[in-house]
Amino acid sequence: MEATLMSARRPATLLQQQQNAPFGLPSVALPCQVRPRQLCSSASVSSPQLTATPDAKAMPFKDTCLKDLDPEMYAIIEHEKCRQSEGLELIASENFTSSAVMEAVGSCLTNKYSEGLPGKRYYGGNIYIDQSERLCQQRALEAFHLDPEVWGVNVQPLSGSPANFAVYTALLQPHDRIMGLDLPHGGHLSHGFMTPKRRVSATSVYFESMPYRLDEETGLVDYKMLEKTAALFRPKLLIAGASAYPRDFDYPQMRKIADSVGAFLMMDMAHISGLVAAGVVSNPFEYCDIVTTTTHKSLRGPRGGMIFFKKDTVLGVDLETSVNNAVFPGLQGGPHNHTIAGLAVCLRQASTLEFKAYQQQVVANCQALARRLMELGYTLVSGGTDNHLVLVDLRPLGIDGARVEKVLDLASITLNKNSVPGDKSAVVPGGIRVGTPALTTRGFKEEDFIAVANYIHEGVLIAIEAKGLAKSPKVKEYVEFVESSSFPLEGKLDCLQEKVHEFASAFPIPGI
Repeated sequence: MEATLMSARRPATLLQQQQNAPFGLPSVALPCQVRPRQLCSSASVSSPQLTATPDAKAMPFKDTCLKDLDPEMYAIIEHEKCRQSEGLELIASENFTSSAVMEAVGSCLTNKYSEGLPGKRYYGGNIYIDQSERLCQQRALEAFHLDPEVWGVNVQPLSGSPANFAVYTALLQPHDRIMGLDLPHGGHLSHGFMTPKRRVSATSVYFESMPYRLDEETGLVDYKMLEKTAALFRPKLLIAGASAYPRDFDYPQMRKIADSVGAFLMMDMAHISGLVAAGVVSNPFEYCDIVTTTTHKSLRGPRGGMIFFKKDTVLGVDLETSVNNAVFPGLQGGPHNHTIAGLAVCLRQASTLEFKAYQQQVVANCQALARRLMELGYTLVSGGTDNHLVLVDLRPLGIDGARVEKVLDLASITLNKNSVPGDKSAVVPGGIRVGTPALTTRGFKEEDFIAVANYIHEGVLIAIEAKGLAKSPKVKEYVEFVESSSFPLEGKLDCLQEKVHEFASAFPIPGI
């Protein structure tokens, strides 16, 4: 079955424009000669060519391409390529990684099992896997300008939440106390979250969690209340970091609070790790004991995680040993070697001047987006942004994030509904979260994000009008209404989508 695309792809145009993308990479011809055996144990990056002998035996399975082996999955992937190419990707936790990263992630390294650490594996045959992981660790420290005598890093976590839970396992005993930013105020589930009826996050199941919050008047972290609450609750771990907070953290103040109660200080920089590497936001490593991150957001890597830890003993704990043991054998088995290789590739890029310029553009684009949204009458939590995202409070307009997200999605504008301070429901929250890293990767500049803000505004107006026409106040019925063939505003929605497709298709995407 051939994949049927939703619209014309313009492949030649995309290939021509690829060279103008912020991280366009030229194709590299691999050497044809077989690498001498004596070089195989070195760190050489030469690539041997494997050739079959004339009497090679047949394999039990035909090793064919995806299109021939599984045309259904091939078609799904082609449709997703089309969606990414023609839409506006504004989810703050998403990005477009490079062709080189995808090549590494799709390599033969996925075949190898490697429980343990470099030089301390439980299986044989890991000489090149050890080289890959050590290279990744080295590049991780270099990308964040860390002294290897002071900091270490584990690059095996499968993603951000497993990385965070490994830290909790390393530092805490069951029912020890932690404090993180409350989920409805921009925090993350893995930092602990519970409702009056149940403990939603596993972090709150196994540990006792007390949230700190924003000042609802300013939209900023209420450090005075945090200090008072910490003095009463006395957490063993204080967590900085968020999933929907548009401002920088006051690390000196958080360090002071952590020290006042004898707590470890951890930063989860998953969203802003690329900005940290480029030095365009404050540096958490100057104040924190442990820093965790995902690798696929602003850092533009594969979907993985990292844990950075101080090598000195902190509060009587050997962080290096504790963290490494928590990752394996505590919580994980064999690492994903293909992901670690892709991470090493992305970290090499993160150390370049081009990457710094890219992150500066991410912030400049976000500030341009914020200014235009405020000009259009929108209320932004905290009144602006210091980083890669804006949090829009839609409640003054009489609409919610769930309805707006759905209408914009139908117009090929992808963002997410999000809680804002004062919200009562996470299912029907009062805001939307809008991020700039992905479209900045495609080459968008400030003027382009002004256009993006205008498209968002047009979609919000359609959502508001649709709410007035809907017969039911329930979101479920609203969604069915706007998706129906009899939706009276379908013409407006189609017109917006057509404009979005034409606008977005002019920009390249790495790897597509």
